[in-house]
Amino acid sequence: MTRSATLGEGIRFAFGTLTVLPVEVTRWDRAAARTGMLCAALPGLVAGLAAAAAGAVLLVCGASPLLAAVATVAVPAVLTRALHLDGLADVADGLGCGKPADDALRVMKRSDIGPFGVVTLVCVLLAQTAAVAQLYGRGWAEGAAAVTASAVAARVALTLASREGVPAARPEGLGAAVAGTVPRGAALGAGLAAVAVAAAAGALVGRVPLFAAGAVLGLGAGELLLRRCVRRFGGVTGDVFGAVAEAVGCGTLVVAALG
Repeated sequence: MTRSATLGEGIRFAFGTLTVLPVEVTRWDRAAARTGMLCAALPGLVAGLAAAAAGAVLLVCGASPLLAAVATVAVPAVLTRALHLDGLADVADGLGCGKPADDALRVMKRSDIGPFGVVTLVCVLLAQTAAVAQLYGRGWAEGAAAVTASAVAARVALTLASREGVPAARPEGLGAAVAGTVPRGAALGAGLAAVAVAAAAGALVGRVPLFAAGAVLGLGAGELLLRRCVRRFGGVTGDVFGAVAEAVGCGTLVVAALG
């Protein structure tokens, strides 16, 4: 029987697989994957704070909220080697190709991006940038709080997607390594924690109901996308994880900007 992974091993797994930070993954097994996915919010917190810091630097230097928003949206992409965005584009192509599941998975595995992927990427990046620019227009603090909350929610969506009962679509890859590793109760707890973090971030700027609603609706959108992908492809892949994270992050930001 595989021994349980320690918290440190799980954190290394989370940062080593979800960021470009030079973290050595000391274990690559189901136990480490379980703990790592339960720690997925930590890389999200780091990405959110780094993105907010980039926006702050530009705003202090006299940049417009729009320019600061562009830099803010770019930081998480850099920290993940744009793998989540690549996954979003691949899933859009897979869902839009209209082919059987096996053929759709092959479409997703190709290195090129099709028209569905391009349009989806453009729309999501524009929505994220517009939402952050609007939030920065109310003040850096509100934008920073929303960006951090959305980044945490986006990574917690990976925890939820790793829960028991969600199968892998392929026998190899990151999706297969983490699929079904997280107990359902722990996944639900992580989702509630993400909403609590969003509410706490909202409390800093007087937006508790709005930010909490953003996290709830964002995670709900991610869950709908996850279920659609499981039905369409027969399970999850690394691309599905990336697409779900981007959907949740975008949804959380857009709702936060509506206030």
